[in-house]
Amino acid sequence: MRWFGRKAAAAPARPPLARAWLGLGWAGAGDWPQSYEAQLKAGVLANPVAQRAVRLVSEAAGSAALHAMAARTQDAEAALALLRQRVAGQSLIETLAAHVLLHGNGYAQIGHGADGLPARLYALRPDRVAIEQDAAGWPVAYRYRAGESEVRYASEDAAGRTAIIHVKAINPADDHYGLGCLGAAAGAVAIHNAATQWNKALLDNAARPSGALLYAPGDGSVLAPEQFARLKEELESAFQGAENAGRPMLLEGGLSWQSMSLSPNEMDFVELKAAAARDIALAFGVPPVLIGMPGDSTYANYREANKALWRQTVLPLLAKLLGALGQGLRDFWPELTLDVDLNRLPALAEDRMLLWDRVEKADFLSTEEKRTMLGLDASRV
Repeated sequence: MRWFGRKAAAAPARPPLARAWLGLGWAGAGDWPQSYEAQLKAGVLANPVAQRAVRLVSEAAGSAALHAMAARTQDAEAALALLRQRVAGQSLIETLAAHVLLHGNGYAQIGHGADGLPARLYALRPDRVAIEQDAAGWPVAYRYRAGESEVRYASEDAAGRTAIIHVKAINPADDHYGLGCLGAAAGAVAIHNAATQWNKALLDNAARPSGALLYAPGDGSVLAPEQFARLKEELESAFQGAENAGRPMLLEGGLSWQSMSLSPNEMDFVELKAAAARDIALAFGVPPVLIGMPGDSTYANYREANKALWRQTVLPLLAKLLGALGQGLRDFWPELTLDVDLNRLPALAEDRMLLWDRVEKADFLSTEEKRTMLGLDASRV
């Protein structure tokens, strides 16, 4: 197998590849998280919209029914059994889908059995993997660092077979590392989280500014520093916060209360959060109605949105994953192809039923041609 074009004796010359990612971030991003780890904490760990969007896509990919074909039937069955395994409690397809979606890269290490065939597929955390390149910029190994420990995995084993399967999303700015969705959603995530914190602060202050205490004694004097500190402490302990909402205030002589309020535009953080949530859903390819966005949430719209999620996001992601996994495992099982069994997807059952009806009524097609159009094995008639 020509892996990265390095096995051919006389490989055609190519321009040198880029040696590193450009590292382009948010220009003037301010407090928006820059690193992948910071974006992961702010997004998936702390933001309900981003977490739900990632779960929708990755869990849908992990639940899809798969189909395999190879030179031998037992090879196809072995490949499917390998993909269905749960190694260290993780589902391979679901984990790789989340990695590619968030980071833009997914790495699967092939673990061999006693017979030399693949027995395990381990999904490596992409933020811990660094690609080692040769003088021309071609990948030759992968370095996996966890804490102070670092392990080097060659891209191919001693027999020239694939050892690490790298799945990446397209990145116009880099030759080796893919581009994930988390960076594009970082701004919307920061806005959504800031709006949540602002609303929480308003709730702690009875959902409005507390107003102003006016001190207007007849002699024109001002509060002493000790009096000011005592008054501020009493306000914070006895009258501020949600648990003290509505509590009557007893004012001393010379003090009066001046109520204050925010304008409707200043209080309209519901729309701000909704707009940020839509941007987050857009970055991850999830229709907003599926994450509970208000408006147009009828059953018909939800059903069409679910179809759009599968057709526009989940199936293309699965095609990328299965294509890379099939190519890497083809060194061990010749002519292996992996794809999604569309006839066993509940979300597309209605569309597949219409296709079956049309194909069944096509009298000009042979049985083999009909089976091929439906994605079935034409040899099994």
